[in-house]
Amino acid sequence: MDDDARTAPESVKTDVITDLGHEVYQIDTQMAGYQGITAGYLIRSDRPCLVETGTAPSAPVVRDALAALGVGAADLATVVVTHIHLDHAGGVGDIAGMFPAAEVVVHELGARHLADPSRLMASARMVYGDELDALFGELAPTPADRIRTVERTGVVDLGGGRRLESHYSPGHAKHHVGLVDSASGDLYVGDAAGIYIPETGDQRPATPPPDFDLGIALESLAMFAALQPARLLFSHYGPVGAVAEALDRSAEEIRLWVEETRRARRTGLDLDHAVAMVAERTRQRYAILAPGADPELAAKYNRIAGAPSNVSGIMHWLDKTGDPG
Repeated sequence: MDDDARTAPESVKTDVITDLGHEVYQIDTQMAGYQGITAGYLIRSDRPCLVETGTAPSAPVVRDALAALGVGAADLATVVVTHIHLDHAGGVGDIAGMFPAAEVVVHELGARHLADPSRLMASARMVYGDELDALFGELAPTPADRIRTVERTGVVDLGGGRRLESHYSPGHAKHHVGLVDSASGDLYVGDAAGIYIPETGDQRPATPPPDFDLGIALESLAMFAALQPARLLFSHYGPVGAVAEALDRSAEEIRLWVEETRRARRTGLDLDHAVAMVAERTRQRYAILAPGADPELAAKYNRIAGAPSNVSGIMHWLDKTGDPG
């Protein structure tokens, strides 16, 4: 990488790129044309590393942002994804093609789906139907010899003694890892701590089927707290410095959504009614839903990460475990 790239050039598109310090740059991947939904992060170290690619249609946005930051096609050393859901890893195959020297790092349970995405895409199409192409696009295969897997823990060499350490953190997804930067202390939380909405400071859970598990999700949050990171970097969306408070709030929100979904299930209500009950219970908790709040902001988040998928994931877990409510 060119030495001049150590300081961001004047051509950086500030509506897409945010300098977070420590040579870490947040990239708005502009998922489905929206701003502020899904972030990728460049660690511009001696061995540049991209954390999260966003969706397949986001790949050109990410490529152009990396170029603006001085990282060309031959410069990117590593791409790491926290998990293989399409809003986080849908662009892996395209980015691998654009940056042929980059190694792709993923948890071992997700690797086969990056090499052969056919089953993952078929499952996603069943869930999203005609919305799939507009929201996520098509995950292109990544050559298997470009993929490196991590297990319960792992290390990505960022050069110059800097490391990115992975920590297995299921509960949201069985192939999920959190990532700690040894230089900045940042913890890339993926979806394990839910969704953070920077415009309002709201936090909402991310509990989709089929892998959500309450106990495991809470264990992952406790593990994150024990790591004592300096900041949380949410894939949805951005940095949070109040680490302990944010992790506590994440656990609180998950418990509340589970409690209300349990109540609905106990009374024999279907998914639509359970979603309505959760919405009513949480209406006063979220500034994004307050009178006078931006309705477009709420609509954006509801389209990308709405309550039905999260309540469905909780319902699936309750059914799977035989929870009596």
